[in-house]
Amino acid sequence: MLRAARALLAMRHPLDAELSFSELLGSWWGQRVPGVDVERLLGEGLITHATASGKPAGLGVLAAITALGTSATQRELAEQGMIALRERGLSAPAWATQLGEVTPLAAYVNGDRFGDTDDVVCVYGRDSEEPEHALILVLDHNSGGLLRDAWVTTKVELLLEQCRERARADGFARFEESTLPQARALLLRALERTEGVVTGELDNPVGVSASDLTGGSLAAHFALAASRVKRLPQGKAHQPMWRRDRRAVLAARFLASDEAAELSDSYAASRCADHIITYGCDVDSGRPLRVSPRKVESFLLHWLPGRVVLLPEEQEAMPHVLAAWVRWAGAQNGLPDVAVGATMDTVWETTAEFARIYRDPARPLGLRQGAVRRLLPDGDFRSLARRMFAFPLLASELITDAPDEFDPSTSRGRRALLRLDHFGEYEEAPHSGRHHSTGQDHWYRPVQGTDPEREKELDRHERLAKRLWDGRPADLWVAARRLLDRGLDRPTVLAHLIEALFGATGENDLRRRLDAL
Repeated sequence: MLRAARALLAMRHPLDAELSFSELLGSWWGQRVPGVDVERLLGEGLITHATASGKPAGLGVLAAITALGTSATQRELAEQGMIALRERGLSAPAWATQLGEVTPLAAYVNGDRFGDTDDVVCVYGRDSEEPEHALILVLDHNSGGLLRDAWVTTKVELLLEQCRERARADGFARFEESTLPQARALLLRALERTEGVVTGELDNPVGVSASDLTGGSLAAHFALAASRVKRLPQGKAHQPMWRRDRRAVLAARFLASDEAAELSDSYAASRCADHIITYGCDVDSGRPLRVSPRKVESFLLHWLPGRVVLLPEEQEAMPHVLAAWVRWAGAQNGLPDVAVGATMDTVWETTAEFARIYRDPARPLGLRQGAVRRLLPDGDFRSLARRMFAFPLLASELITDAPDEFDPSTSRGRRALLRLDHFGEYEEAPHSGRHHSTGQDHWYRPVQGTDPEREKELDRHERLAKRLWDGRPADLWVAARRLLDRGLDRPTVLAHLIEALFGATGENDLRRRLDAL
């Protein structure tokens, strides 16, 4: 890498150097080796090697990492290395002092009325002879707002004119100016989500794996994109908040509409509408009313099977509810009839495939429907593993006949579950004969202990289990999975998590402690 950097010393323009170094830093972005922190090994290793080289090329590398480094630690170490080399009398190339020093000028969004993807165009200038340049970042809204591509051009006016001409000639195309704070908020979220998927800190969204993101031009431009987006000004960027009450109002409006009038099972329709709205709010950048053929396919064939447990009647109703939603939301959004028709065709074309791949998600897991309902009262399939880890006995037949006694939504129920799980204590209930529901000769309840030390231990376990059930913070389950993947058993993992939880001085400190596990 240092030898390759020698060729960059003669470059005239900072942009050329930034593009080259961004590609260098992207060569290991997202690469994983078991037991090795690749980012630290190569990123900090390159900094150490460049500092020790005592050569101008090393100073150029350090200047680039100071401006484009993918972590604060990298940038700080590189800056210290630059100071050390300059004290030894080395001079940096002319472009080194201008790396990352750009002025945001304008931002635009290029796409179409379906809104599946957006090309966000950010225009920058620099106080030098270098011409203006544009960074183009491609956002895929059907995969949760991830970045799918990135590129740079200095032919800014030609690019903008082509976008404007396309919008004028094609009524379905869309090209509009965005405020710089709005562009910053949108792109920062996309960068964070993309980085999270690549590093494994976030669950993969629908149909997307880390390897889908780390190849091609996105990896080569990611360091530059992160640096450029941070140069955009902060400000009040309007981002609609979809609280539970607002989602409920939207569902009620839909269910009262003419389009939903023919839906026969109102309860199943209501549940299905809730899932459609959740997908639109949480995955599709807060746009539940947006409909498109690609969004329908992503929702039915990827997100629902991997995220939500539907009861049999809800599985049967879902395509019909979705079709009614497409007609209603398309009209709300002013989508042309031909676009609504194309989306409806996709609903019916994917219905058979949806029925085939969905099936009952409890069956492959070996769980009965009753256990699934206990673990997933909200139908959020993503939380299944996390909740089974927090309360494994919820999947047990031992508690089938005492749902109120072992209700995880109440402190009393959580306490009973954890007492049974934590100490393995149970006693035969004061009941003779065969139980009326199970037909078994005996049924059990947890022993009510009074040992103060055990009660204190239960207090700590209950607070941890409640956080795991709710998934707050997400870092808690990420850390647990990491420890489980390394072969630690559940009691040991719980002990580590409890130590981090009760040793932390606040939420930020908790996240730091969990990251360190």
